[in-house]
Amino acid sequence: MENLIEKPIGQIVAEDYRTAQIFKNHKIDFCCQGNRSIQEAAEKSKIEAQVLINEINAIQQEVKKATVDYKTWPLDLLADYIEKKHHRYVEEKIPVLKPYLEKLCRVHGERHPELFEITEHFNKSAGELAAHMKKEEIILFPAIRKMVQAKQTGNKLEKPHFGTVQNPIQMMMMEHETEGERFRLIDDLSNNYTPPQDACNTYRVTFALLQEFETDLHQHIHLENNILFPKSAELEKELNSEK
Repeated sequence: MENLIEKPIGQIVAEDYRTAQIFKNHKIDFCCQGNRSIQEAAEKSKIEAQVLINEINAIQQEVKKATVDYKTWPLDLLADYIEKKHHRYVEEKIPVLKPYLEKLCRVHGERHPELFEITEHFNKSAGELAAHMKKEEIILFPAIRKMVQAKQTGNKLEKPHFGTVQNPIQMMMMEHETEGERFRLIDDLSNNYTPPQDACNTYRVTFALLQEFETDLHQHIHLENNILFPKSAELEKELNSEK
């Protein structure tokens, strides 16, 4: 097995795109100067090579978590999880992906004009998702938490200003469908996130991140559409029937 310290950093990123963030954090160019070894890159950046190796090993040795049965979770806990896990993921990844996509358009757009469409769709999705998540955090999720609290305490549930929880749920589900369609288009335009033959490492990392973003979005939407929303509607009916 090749000694990691002598391995080209471009090859490391190509094999595991998650390592790109490590080099970016240390201001090491893994794209145009991807032929350098970790030792060479570390010396140039005046850091210990072992620091890079430890961070790379930590990422590569991550163990996948066991499957979780979210259906058994209390609704307020599930809402908290979605907000802290999936909303935070979207907020963190959008500022990473946008400059990557802009760079691809600038450097590769002439040969791959589909990059401009991909970037346009992603930027629209980024704006819409930001507004969508705020509506959930300010309107829908607090209403769900109030219902859970009413169930636990036996207190009367005050009717929300939007009437029934079904109203914001229907709006959120419509917006989910819109974002799902946008990523279906990105998937098609990117040939299922397959970089072309002339793709540089930044190209490959960007497509891998886009695919990861879509995967996270699918899980995010699944938890809401198929678990949180229907169970919230059921809880509202239960509380109303107890009046």
